[in-house]
Amino acid sequence: MNEPDLNLIIRDGRHTRVDWFSEQTPLGIIATTMTAMANSQGGLILMGVAGPTGAAIGVRDADGTVDRVLQAALSLDPPLIIPVPHVTHFNSQSVVIIQIPQGMPHVYSLDGRYLARAGTENVPLAPRDLRRLIFERGEINFETEVPPGATLDDIHWEKAEAYATSLSGLGETNVHKVLVKRGCLTTVDGDLRPTNAGILLFGRDPQRFVRSAEITAARFAGETMSDTFSRQDILGTLPDQIKRAETFMIDHLRKGVHLGTTMARQENFEYPLEAARELVVNAVAHRDYSINGDGIRLFIFKNHMEITNPGRLAGPVTVDNIKDERFSRNPVIVQVLSDMGFIERLGYGVDRVIHLMQQQNLRVPEFEETSGGFRVILRNQPVDEIAVDEAAPPKIAFDGVYNGLDINPRQEAALVYLHTPGNSRITNSDLQQLCPDVHAETIRRDLVDLVTKHILQKMGQKRGSYYILKRD
Repeated sequence: MNEPDLNLIIRDGRHTRVDWFSEQTPLGIIATTMTAMANSQGGLILMGVAGPTGAAIGVRDADGTVDRVLQAALSLDPPLIIPVPHVTHFNSQSVVIIQIPQGMPHVYSLDGRYLARAGTENVPLAPRDLRRLIFERGEINFETEVPPGATLDDIHWEKAEAYATSLSGLGETNVHKVLVKRGCLTTVDGDLRPTNAGILLFGRDPQRFVRSAEITAARFAGETMSDTFSRQDILGTLPDQIKRAETFMIDHLRKGVHLGTTMARQENFEYPLEAARELVVNAVAHRDYSINGDGIRLFIFKNHMEITNPGRLAGPVTVDNIKDERFSRNPVIVQVLSDMGFIERLGYGVDRVIHLMQQQNLRVPEFEETSGGFRVILRNQPVDEIAVDEAAPPKIAFDGVYNGLDINPRQEAALVYLHTPGNSRITNSDLQQLCPDVHAETIRRDLVDLVTKHILQKMGQKRGSYYILKRD
């Protein structure tokens, strides 16, 4: 990180992902902020910066400060493993930069306190938020827990036998042993009992034990929810839900004629059926089944389709890296659904969904996190029609000026990207790929500056945010 980058960070002020302290700050305060950032979205801590405006006062003993910072990190439970802090120069002063990566693997505490960031404050995690974070980061696995009262009589053994018989290469044919190996049965006090995953995959009545394990499917007449709709509540085991959801889509998706990339006329569903099915499978496989009171929602509207599942993205996966990062909240369910041929074990289908949408000349999917879940949106308007319908974008001048406003080379790259056909939005990750040698915080500042200049408009919140060209 160079001095201009650091200047941008400090000028933006302290917030959820940035804080700073003087060299004399007690270790307990530093460790508290580390704990809160590690349990949130990560961030940067600057040592040698002080005051509300971020005055660079520097550190006298840079090596000693780095050692104290690492000592603070190791005081967390479990110890926080971070990149080694590095020293940079700002206004002729030495500043130590500490990076807390996003998507840390554990839930961290300090002296028994679980904290998170709220603006510039470090606040206690509410019990519900703590439980959710524990499940999201895999500290406790809901699918391998035994539901109270569940016995072997609650397993549909014909379905289980069919599954066990279909497997090859497992080295076992006994259905009980197969389900134990796969994590669908476990031993409790000497007796075999079904786990939550076993009930969800092979149960006679899964919703008796996991009440919100269902899909609510609906087709609305217009572009928003209204009183005119067709609805189906899809229950049963997870494999049965996937099949019934696919049937619902076949019955309710419109068919139309589109011009494909070869300009040949093709009769298709308004969305590639395979892409829509893949998203349903992903939702079933990766939703948070520990959340009660909400199930998967499959809503089809006139101009778009939404698939929303309870639970935010798990582990290190974010909206920005969802195409590349892999993490499974429910590895037992993923494995069994893979055995059954529903999903590819090594990939979760996001790239394939994007490719299928582009093949049908449709927009790429939109991914966003809600306050308590994750949503994917497919839009059925062909890209060529979008280009005709929208007002022509202003021309870019490649001399550091856009519509009379000064822009830097990174901002120019972002605007060129947005004016490329098929690119209607840009994320921090997209611009980071265009400018790989630039610090992520600088990228964020560049996009915020374009919003301030009324060139871009920010959409969504937090990890689900993205930017589009602002239209007057």
